[in-house]
Amino acid sequence: MAIRTVREVGDAVLTKVCREVKEMTPRIDQLIDDMFDTMYEYNGVGLAAPQVGVLRRIIVVDVGDDPRVLINPKIVETEGTQTGDEGCLSYPGKFGTVTRPMRVVVEGLDRDMNPVRWEAEGLLARDFCHEIDHLDGHMYMEKVEGEIHDVHEMEESEETEEADEE
Repeated sequence: MAIRTVREVGDAVLTKVCREVKEMTPRIDQLIDDMFDTMYEYNGVGLAAPQVGVLRRIIVVDVGDDPRVLINPKIVETEGTQTGDEGCLSYPGKFGTVTRPMRVVVEGLDRDMNPVRWEAEGLLARDFCHEIDHLDGHMYMEKVEGEIHDVHEMEESEETEEADEE
């Protein structure tokens, strides 16, 4: 297992559409391990293969309850909306407000190339949408409502709110 370099805004790989995975190979299996290691190293909750320079339709997510890998993912159903701050390992130190579905149903393949169908709400739904966008060459900044901010601005705002409450 290895930590891979996370590609950042400006890298052309992040604007390309990824190819489907046709079969599990040792190389794809290693990529999945490396993606989890990289996501955890950078304190992320999701990572898509193009973010580590590989144009394959693979995402990994872990919002704290159940690490998941999804190969050739598709969103097949959405419901409701949620609006909140999003950031991205490929745009470090920045965040913006994005509206996503509150609930999604995703389909794809698991690591053993078996079909899976997962229903997700809240943060997990947001995470699936964010990572699947990467597979089609899109980033959250395209959906930001208003300005993109520095993370330290958000931290300062939270500190001010805490001080006001005291």
